[in-house]
Amino acid sequence: QVQLVESGGGLVQAGGSLRLSCAASARTFSYYAMGWFRQAPGKERELVATISRSGVNTNYADSVKGRVTISRDNAKNTMTLQMNSLKPEDTAVYYCAADPIGGGSNSYDYWGQGTQVTVSS
Repeated sequence: QVQLVESGGGLVQAGGSLRLSCAASARTFSYYAMGWFRQAPGKERELVATISRSGVNTNYADSVKGRVTISRDNAKNTMTLQMNSLKPEDTAVYYCAADPIGGGSNSYDYWGQGTQVTVSS
């Protein structure tokens, strides 16, 4: 099992930047593919970005492509989401999640508690 704790959310003006972090408890962090998801009020949870176990392969939702970068440091058991050129529609609770299967299975079995990102216009 792995426990995940997000941090770095907050209030930012449109056009600004935020860096979200996800700290994992497991010493086997590198065994997990990881992802960032978000859920806005009244909307379904959506995928933001994913990263493979090694960090070599990444994928992004079209809505954030070019503005967001996902990365991980397996030595420090951390994952980050650098978000630039933020828009009001990026406002949501952001969650990190761990997939023990990987390989594009999208089997995210472990979730953090979420961190709020609010972008003002």
